[in-house]
Amino acid sequence: MYESFGRSGRATRSTHYCAGCGHGIIHKLIAEAMHELGLQDRAIMINPIGCSVFGYYYWDCANIGAAHGRAQAAGTAVNRLRRDAVLAVYQGDGDLGAIGFNHTFQAASRGEHMAVFFVNNATYGMTGGQMAPTTLAGAKTMTTPYGRDPLTDGYPLHVCEVLNQLKAPVYIERVSVADTRRIMQAKRAIRKAFEIQRDGKGYAFIEFLSPCPTNLGSDAVGAARFCIDQMEQEFPLGCLRDNSAAAAARAPRAKAVSADEFFKRSDSGQAPAAEIDRGFAERQLKFAGFGGQGVLSLGLCVAEAARLESRFTTWFPSYGPEQRGGSAACSVVISGTPIGSPVVERPHVLVCMNQPSYERFADTARPGGAVIVDSSVPLDVKAPEGVRVFRMPAVDLSIRLGSPKSANTIMLAALARLGVTGVSEEHLLAALDFSFRRKPELMESNRKLFREAQAWMEANMPPV
Repeated sequence: MYESFGRSGRATRSTHYCAGCGHGIIHKLIAEAMHELGLQDRAIMINPIGCSVFGYYYWDCANIGAAHGRAQAAGTAVNRLRRDAVLAVYQGDGDLGAIGFNHTFQAASRGEHMAVFFVNNATYGMTGGQMAPTTLAGAKTMTTPYGRDPLTDGYPLHVCEVLNQLKAPVYIERVSVADTRRIMQAKRAIRKAFEIQRDGKGYAFIEFLSPCPTNLGSDAVGAARFCIDQMEQEFPLGCLRDNSAAAAARAPRAKAVSADEFFKRSDSGQAPAAEIDRGFAERQLKFAGFGGQGVLSLGLCVAEAARLESRFTTWFPSYGPEQRGGSAACSVVISGTPIGSPVVERPHVLVCMNQPSYERFADTARPGGAVIVDSSVPLDVKAPEGVRVFRMPAVDLSIRLGSPKSANTIMLAALARLGVTGVSEEHLLAALDFSFRRKPELMESNRKLFREAQAWMEANMPPV
């Protein structure tokens, strides 16, 4: 817990919020409820983007900062990893109601185990008072200087009412912090939301109507009156749903595992950790073709082989809107030192399975490197000077060998024979086996294709 918030001036222990802002009140109520229920050691707060981004200065518990709008997505991850946690998500109306609304909707629909504290002050407070999803009709803001017009700007978003259409949420209530009576009701709602999390009963959502004097151009009293007289007319207070008494504690969705266990790949054997080898010349590879030709799997196989050799490696996919028939490409970097970026712009090795890929990437190949292109592709575009071009009948050979979906295995064999990856054939074959770990009956058939492709190269290609 911070002893003070590091501000300039004499009031080093004061809040960073503007005078009359509702955030400070809500923070205090959350902290009180957490303490009274004895949840501090189990509590995890997810902090948002916005005025409350520094929430971790105020709550003496575990805190996580989330990207803009992604607080409930981050909370979902916490749910999967920490079954014992009491999770609370804190978000403003711009963070939750705009960029983060789909995350909110989906988390509520799934009934994630979290208490969501939604602060509605009807404005984007931190960035200068722009129109927010909850800004009232007719309200003047930085982006609606003549007032919010529902015909062009839409109507205020009623988040509680939207979520109340879903089946999963256990508790939904709208409260206010505009006066003492309303603050006490807000505290009761917060306590109930925490109790639901303590008992493992599911999703609880509380909306707070909160004053923002700065962006209203008002004093604290006037901003509080605005909440009561105007905001409550648009957003009525009250409990929309409380199923907490009937709701039973829900079993976790998945068995909690440690990070080590999660990342362990026992079916392929645990590879040794990557080792620094400054003598290893970094390889940058790009694989491209039609979706469905297995170019992404081919790249992943090479990356897996590099991992088995204790190299640093990355795999970075890129594909078009069609799963099959569209463009697909991936980049692989293999290095003896930590990798700064997975992006490959000038590959040492380029594998092209179709003509569009060759036309797009051929001139990006690095001088001294290699381009392996399917023999069906016309070489209308010339590779740069100093780049070796190898034509491999991967598609035709896969058809002749009775496995038309295995052109990528034949390209893998070509990479092994040419020796351009810096990875041993042994580990390329081990990675090939790993790629078929869920279909063991295909392991031997693909190894056979691999050997037959190499035999073809032995007979038809000059020595490298």
